[in-house]
Amino acid sequence: MYTLPIEALLERVGMEPHHVEQIKKIEDVMTPLAHEMALGFYDYLGKDPRSRALLWSEPGRVERLYGAFEVWYHEMFSGVYDEEYAEKRWRIGLVHARYGVTTSAMIPAMGYIHTLALEHLMSALRPVDLHKALESLTKILTLETTLMSESYEVATAMGLGAGVDWKKAPQRGAEIILAESTSRLTFVRGR
Repeated sequence: MYTLPIEALLERVGMEPHHVEQIKKIEDVMTPLAHEMALGFYDYLGKDPRSRALLWSEPGRVERLYGAFEVWYHEMFSGVYDEEYAEKRWRIGLVHARYGVTTSAMIPAMGYIHTLALEHLMSALRPVDLHKALESLTKILTLETTLMSESYEVATAMGLGAGVDWKKAPQRGAEIILAESTSRLTFVRGR
């Protein structure tokens, strides 16, 4: 797998130390909403028939996903954006791809999270604090989307290399990558 070092990705999305500080400042405002965000997120996804069929095809799946979402959401506001963080986000993207979630579904879902988080910040913060918080929220969500999208790109290339047609390539590529990976993904630098 190929990716830029996390430092390069942080630079690419414009995440500077003052954004990280701001994210840490809003952590206490944002993380108590993790469960409500999970409920809203999966309610949003459930409106799409394809997503609904996938999410509710197995008893208990959505309930398990609530917990995974809450962990992801808490980590997003931790202020720690290192190699381990990037690897976790890659794995999230690969798991989504393996189950057939497309980027055309994933990116709008991230947009929905952005909308919910914006609404909360606008009601929870004083106007003087709002601009910095909104800017930092946008930076972290852009980083999240970039990392997950990049994993889809690599999975697609891997699937195409395995001879699968382009529609099934992300899913097959993700299966290959996840099967080959151990507890942590190994990144090859220099792309």
